Amino acid sequence: MKKLLVMAALLTALSATPSLAGEEGLLIQESRGLVKQFFGDLKGHLVGALKSGGPVEALGTCSVQASEVAQEHSERSGWQIGRTSLKLRNPDNAPDSWERQVLEQFEQRLEKGEDPQKMEHSEILAMNGKRVFRYMKAIPTAEKPCLACHGKELSDEVEETIEALYPEDSAIDYEAGEIRGAFTLIKTF
Repeated sequence: MKKLLVMAALLTALSATPSLAGEEGLLIQESRGLVKQFFGDLKGHLVGALKSGGPVEALGTCSVQASEVAQEHSERSGWQIGRTSLKLRNPDNAPDSWERQVLEQFEQRLEKGEDPQKMEHSEILAMNGKRVFRYMKAIPTAEKPCLACHGKELSDEVEETIEALYPEDSAIDYEAGEIRGAFTLIKTF
């Protein structure tokens, strides 16, 4: 009898695994789509600002519109959508412990030669007593336009604007190909 109960429990666990894998696969696909939409909208605002007023205007646009775009996408999708980094510009985007761990793993993966364009991580876990799906996608630093505001050589005007908008900024001194941060998404079940 005991063997039958153990076998039944094992079969139940094994039969649940494919549906969990299927569910996680669907959530990953949805996450990728949401990141693509969010990044597309955010990039559109930044490129428009860069064209009309250069890096200084892009900094002003980003300081206001980035959180608004994230909020719009969160409300529309039912997901919590944002960005985070190990080197923050906006302290409101500070990583929680899970995000920090993933960002550190991304850095280790980069050191081993993995392409940051393809880096992502996801998990289904418990958070605040609820089941949640968490997803992060690395944001690689592109040569242009990222380095105009996040690079090693910034114009005096850009430095002054960063200091005025973000007095505790640490999101500079990047080189192309480094990980600038990550998109971070949460879906609660």
